Amino acid sequence: MQQFVEGQLEGTDYFLVDLTVSKDNEIKVEIDSRCGVDIDFCIELTRAIEEAFSRDEEDYELEVGSAGLTTPFKVQAQYEKNIGNKVEVLTKEGKKLHGILADADADGFKLMVTEKVKPEGAKRPVEQTREIGFAYGDVKSVRYELEF
Repeated sequence: MQQFVEGQLEGTDYFLVDLTVSKDNEIKVEIDSRCGVDIDFCIELTRAIEEAFSRDEEDYELEVGSAGLTTPFKVQAQYEKNIGNKVEVLTKEGKKLHGILADADADGFKLMVTEKVKPEGAKRPVEQTREIGFAYGDVKSVRYELEF
């Protein structure tokens, strides 16, 4: 199923974020794109899956949609899509960091964090920005941070 879906996405701006099949045969396909996810494309992908995998042979429930805006990132392409955006990082130690996603590659990502620091001898704290590098396995979650 995953190879089929990835084949359908090949040559498009879309990429597969997650594909799960529950024990009750509920299939959930999450896709994303650098330009957002169009409902019409979700409908096309649903129809292609239904044509390729007959419900007469195997009864299943199918849901095709976009990865949620505030759900944690699951694949490298989501990190790359969000370079320059504010994100929230939850480390494995449980510490939350807020900053700008500066870079992402196959090994991990970089976060620009602005913190108030009081230099020695100074009366007031000043803001300093520093870059922190993470391997993907070093964090519990990373998600887009909505601003209102």
